[in-house]
Amino acid sequence: MQPSKFLVGAVGGATALVALGGLGTYLLSGTESTSELDRYSSVEVDGHKALSGKIVAGRAESKYHPLPWVGKKVSGVTCPTGLKAVAGATVTCTGKSSGGKSVDMPVSVVRATSTSVTWKFER
Repeated sequence: MQPSKFLVGAVGGATALVALGGLGTYLLSGTESTSELDRYSSVEVDGHKALSGKIVAGRAESKYHPLPWVGKKVSGVTCPTGLKAVAGATVTCTGKSSGGKSVDMPVSVVRATSTSVTWKFER
């Protein structure tokens, strides 16, 4: 009787660890961010309030490779302009992979208000 209780406990523990690892990967691998539009982070692009390209580049670079099995490591990410605070607006940022190749990162606005912008990038 004892060995079967141990087996059930071991299988249950292993299942919990796998589920927790999956949840952690999901939470850390998200490519969506919400950023405030304040006097420090906003710029103007084509007459629209926009999130500074430096803010977009920094956040995208830090989230591009949260875990080795989720994405590639990139560095030196730059965005050609700010990201307009208009739903559907897009910009393509670029960075370098660890192998030195150029990596394009399409960025798009999901939602925008007068005080914040929710955006995501593609891996």
